[in-house]
Amino acid sequence: MDINYKGYVSDLIERSRKAQNIAQNYDQSKVDELLAAIAYGCSRLEFRQLVSKSLVNESGMGKEGDKVIKMYGRVKGIYCETKDGVSVGLVEKNEMTGMSKYAKPMGVIGAIIPITNGEATQVVKTMQCLKGRNSIILAPHPKGAETNMLVAKKLREILAMFDAPEDLVIPIEPDYVSIDCSGELMKQVDFVLATGGTPMVRAAYSSGTPTIGVGTGNATTYVDGSTDLDKTANMIMRSKTFDNATSCSTENNIIVEEHCYVAFIESLKKQGAVIIKENTNEALTLKKTLWPEWPENHNLSRYIIAQSAERILGLAGLDVPEGVKFIAVEENGGVGQGFPFTGEKLSIVTTLIKSQGFEDALNKMEAILEYMGKGHSCGIHTTDDEKIDKMALRMKVTKMCVNQPQSLSNSGSWENGFPKSMTLGCGTWGHNSISHNATWRDLLNFTYVSKPIANYEPLEEDIFPTEIRKRFE
Repeated sequence: MDINYKGYVSDLIERSRKAQNIAQNYDQSKVDELLAAIAYGCSRLEFRQLVSKSLVNESGMGKEGDKVIKMYGRVKGIYCETKDGVSVGLVEKNEMTGMSKYAKPMGVIGAIIPITNGEATQVVKTMQCLKGRNSIILAPHPKGAETNMLVAKKLREILAMFDAPEDLVIPIEPDYVSIDCSGELMKQVDFVLATGGTPMVRAAYSSGTPTIGVGTGNATTYVDGSTDLDKTANMIMRSKTFDNATSCSTENNIIVEEHCYVAFIESLKKQGAVIIKENTNEALTLKKTLWPEWPENHNLSRYIIAQSAERILGLAGLDVPEGVKFIAVEENGGVGQGFPFTGEKLSIVTTLIKSQGFEDALNKMEAILEYMGKGHSCGIHTTDDEKIDKMALRMKVTKMCVNQPQSLSNSGSWENGFPKSMTLGCGTWGHNSISHNATWRDLLNFTYVSKPIANYEPLEEDIFPTEIRKRFE
């Protein structure tokens, strides 16, 4: 069937802009009323269960129970961090500098919804957009198109309940969901908020429309043995198995000091890990299962993404131990290019790498991030503040978690200070425009107003060091 995507998207944009023209006249109290209604209405247990079940059935990925938990944590958390912010009119005034700052909407925002988080992202991005009096058009992954409609229906019902235009939220209908339609949407909207796979994010940045996107994840963490190994292993298990590792922030690689390597493997086993020894038939079979066309290309098999350990081991024809929760494969032959196990796996498979000292660990982590995941995140399990400082200074990442479960922490949690978000900027290292977790503040335009103040120009001798000036005399 020939589809006129340009015309279809133009019609959506026209509807969305009419709704946004109404919303841009809302005062702060109306904006915050809508925000509270959406956060409360979409965090009710019955709705979360409905959406989570729908997405698991439609996509075949993740865990229904974890998605229910994720929706509540993300929606409640982001609402808490958003509700008291000033996003309408005058937001800052500095009498000393004579500067004032006024917040204004961006307009119609196109939101790319990833299949891995196709249950909560729509609600979160809608809240962030509406906080700035923007409208939003939701473009899902094809495997989440029906669930996207379900979430959008709820959002539109809440808007109508509070006398706001339903078209402040518009979903792309399932029959039109495609790469071509998302591409056309990104060309026509005022701003793109892109969360998803690297190809889609790069397409967003190439659309010609201002964009916030994310980089490729390949979170790597370091264990030096100074923390309780059982507790550390438990954190990694919880992070690695949550929603079958749909998050790009799960520990894809664990670099472990040689002196505690064997003990840590035992700790991982206690947490339900099955250990795959390197250079064995099992390791080769698992590699072929994850990357069927290796070494010709690095494309992951879609059949293993966000699947259970039982399913992945079954696909590989390997034994499935009772109680297995995740898979840890050893890789000490090298890291980076040529060693696919040290890349992102989008599954509950993690890689164990032995290090001979902290410097060796840093070198390996650097090589891994250079191969895949630069800009995204890393972690460390230690009691040594000097190591924390050295890693933070050296690693080209925008997020570093200390003694925390990676995927449950770097997108913000109730136990750390990262802003809660579903869009994690990776800086220029990850080919992104921002280095922080995107929030509602990133979806505003600002007008800066300047009033005259007393002249404050300093004398040269007050600002240039004497030794510098003398060199030029």
